[in-house]
Amino acid sequence: MKIFHPNNRYASPEHERIYALYEIWYTMVDFLAASLFVVGSVLFFWSSTQTPATWMFVIGSLCFALKPTLRLMRELTYLRMKKYATLARHEQY
Repeated sequence: MKIFHPNNRYASPEHERIYALYEIWYTMVDFLAASLFVVGSVLFFWSSTQTPATWMFVIGSLCFALKPTLRLMRELTYLRMKKYATLARHEQY
């Protein structure tokens, strides 16, 4: 199993379930980041709200950094699942 191969999600029903869960989290983080950037952009129109706007950009940036982290975590979960399956096969013999 190659890491980040598009067919990894189809390796088993459990892989498909893991893929779906991580996609939900990925999409939620994406919406949160986009929302923070839009609201932060609007708040920059007034000097009195620039500090909260700056914080929204910082938090939105952290959300964007979380996105590839979620993808990597999903792939590492796949690798861990493969190792467990390999160990289980070895135990059967």
